Amino acid sequence: MNTDEVLDVFKEAGALLEGHFILSSGLRSPVFLQKAFIFKNPQLTEKLCKALASKIRKSLPIMPDIIVAPAMGGIIPGYETARHMGLDSIFTEREAGEFVLRRGFTLEAGQKVLMVEDIVTTGLSSRECIKSIEATGAKVIGGACLFDRSGGKADIGVPLVSLAAKAFPTYSADALPPELKALPAIKPGSRGLK
Repeated sequence: MNTDEVLDVFKEAGALLEGHFILSSGLRSPVFLQKAFIFKNPQLTEKLCKALASKIRKSLPIMPDIIVAPAMGGIIPGYETARHMGLDSIFTEREAGEFVLRRGFTLEAGQKVLMVEDIVTTGLSSRECIKSIEATGAKVIGGACLFDRSGGKADIGVPLVSLAAKAFPTYSADALPPELKALPAIKPGSRGLK
């Protein structure tokens, strides 16, 4: 699948929103990808994650032993991508603001891990998740996401395989264009939830 085809899936699900949004990163944007509208539909989720699994196989020189995803947004695409790759999938959760493995999940030293996210904007959540994985002694061989909204500019510290990539405009809160400033800001993301 290419970026336009992925965006068509988002449009089909009503998940490509326009307005004034506060992203999880704190940046503002006139475009929001409401992946929850994709993830409520198993067929659309499977379509995207199956394509992502295929792209991972073609892109990474080393295959992972397991997939680890950051909660909340990465759990479903991590699981579904792992299903198409024949791998187990576990996830990290925030505890005192830091990603950690809980629920009895463990990784072994040297185990090859692929971190799978839903959407990457700045790469902050991905980097935080990768840091928590590496703290276990496991080796992160790469990251993957359904959509890279930085257009390939986000640095997560390891190679990133994205099913789709497009740089949507983002602004700091104190540098909004007039058309965005005129709209009420909505914060649909999950960062900051306890």
